[in-house]
Amino acid sequence: MAGSPDRLLRSVVLLDRPRLVTVLVVSLISTAAGLLLPGALATATDAVLGGHDVAAAVLWLLALGAAEVAADAVNVLLPAQLTGNASAWLRRKVTDRLLALGVGSPFAPGDAVSRVTGDCAMAGGVAAVLVRLISTGVLSSGAVVLLATLDWRLALVFLASLPLAMLLARSHLRGTAKDVLSYQRVSGELGAGLLDAVAGLRTIAASGTADAEADRVLRPLPRLHLAGLGMWRTQARMVWRAGLLLPTAEVAVLTAAGFGVLAGRLTVGDVLAALGYVSLGLGLVGQIPLLTSLSRTRSSARRITEVLDTEPPSRGNLALPEGTGALELRGATVRGALTEVDLTIPGGSFAALVGSSGSGKSTVVALLAGLRRPDAGQALLDGCDLAELRPEELRAATGYATAEPMLLGATVAEAVAYGSPAGAPAVTAACRTTRIHDVLVRLPHGYHTPIAETPLSGGESARVGLARALVREPRVLLLDDATASLDTVTERAVTADLGDRTRVIVTHRAAMAARADLVVWLEAGRVRAVGPHEQLWQLPGYRAVFTEEA
Repeated sequence: MAGSPDRLLRSVVLLDRPRLVTVLVVSLISTAAGLLLPGALATATDAVLGGHDVAAAVLWLLALGAAEVAADAVNVLLPAQLTGNASAWLRRKVTDRLLALGVGSPFAPGDAVSRVTGDCAMAGGVAAVLVRLISTGVLSSGAVVLLATLDWRLALVFLASLPLAMLLARSHLRGTAKDVLSYQRVSGELGAGLLDAVAGLRTIAASGTADAEADRVLRPLPRLHLAGLGMWRTQARMVWRAGLLLPTAEVAVLTAAGFGVLAGRLTVGDVLAALGYVSLGLGLVGQIPLLTSLSRTRSSARRITEVLDTEPPSRGNLALPEGTGALELRGATVRGALTEVDLTIPGGSFAALVGSSGSGKSTVVALLAGLRRPDAGQALLDGCDLAELRPEELRAATGYATAEPMLLGATVAEAVAYGSPAGAPAVTAACRTTRIHDVLVRLPHGYHTPIAETPLSGGESARVGLARALVREPRVLLLDDATASLDTVTERAVTADLGDRTRVIVTHRAAMAARADLVVWLEAGRVRAVGPHEQLWQLPGYRAVFTEEA
């Protein structure tokens, strides 16, 4: 959904038209009651002072008050529903786009979370903000008209204060727009850093770098402070100026009304009504915080639009032909990770990827799995470019597991079958293969134990993730260090039962590389050598890879 922030906000406003119309009608009822109240109060006051029958006047006053209270009560609930529905709609659109962008998304995880949560909630409230601004504008305009019906001189005195009120509002909007956008962007940076730090909490604690990491994550705080300070300074200036404007206008109108009373044009009740109209007329100034909210809403919409305007990779539409699971990279380049990598892994073979940290092993696996596309070159499965294959066929043909899998699903069985139509027999078979079945059947409810209540160690979680990759019976199995947390005996037993499918495993263990049909040695984003472990072991640089890892 490409477009400007204002176009997005327009779509949000019109998302639930029946409820929006209801909110507008109820707001107009509240506004009408508010405008009639000062006149009703004036009539009741004059009736009391004149010794007339006050019953009708008091009943009318009470009816107006009750109508305003009832309308305000409804206006608490309906706008909240509008905001909730719109926020949910926006979150769905942004989440869908982020998922479509996949691992190649330009938005850091923490920043993406900030856009899905805070920005969608803020932009989702645009209808409620606009309705309040419209009702306040109608209230202020109506108050000026009613003030003029009392005495046109009072209206002129009041109107003299409006240019200053408009100048204040315009100055406030211009002063906050830049600070609001800066504040939200820096908040996204902070969210991204915090999410990274939480994900790497064990590493940070083990390396004793907590203080350095805290300094890194909190580095944007001074910019956040400056943006927040700018917002609050602008707000403070507006508050005290608006606070002076209302009593000044009231004193001026009250003075003019006093002369009206002396001249016999106005009654005491009319004076009370005039003060009420002045307060209502300057109600827009009292709603200046709404202008800040509107500015934040537009900034949030701009950040949401940045996500929605980012085009995801095109979906392929070719069917995957029969094959043995042969994998190939042709001149594959990923900026900052790989440079013109050429690699062929025959179907049904067992390939081990080795290399020092940062050599590009995980990136190669991601390319072979179709989780990301090369910036240049091709990744192929059985001669077909992965970018041209139908996503559902690619996902069915490739199994992928990592060292620290995210287990999704309500129960253990659902976590293993996640993303596939596998039934209970297939789930059990996959768990037996990965040597996790005996652990799972001892859980309180076996495979039906809620995943949130399942105490799994790192190695056990890795085996559940590996079972999830196996349960769909993939043509190709890609393991990005998925066996690293297993002991060598379990690792050997598990990898021996993975079948004759194509297996590509990132490993740091020489024993695993020795069992592979071929070893791909990566160094600085390039393929240094490909061959049997015994042959590569003669090279000092190859032996050093395992020495460094150890």
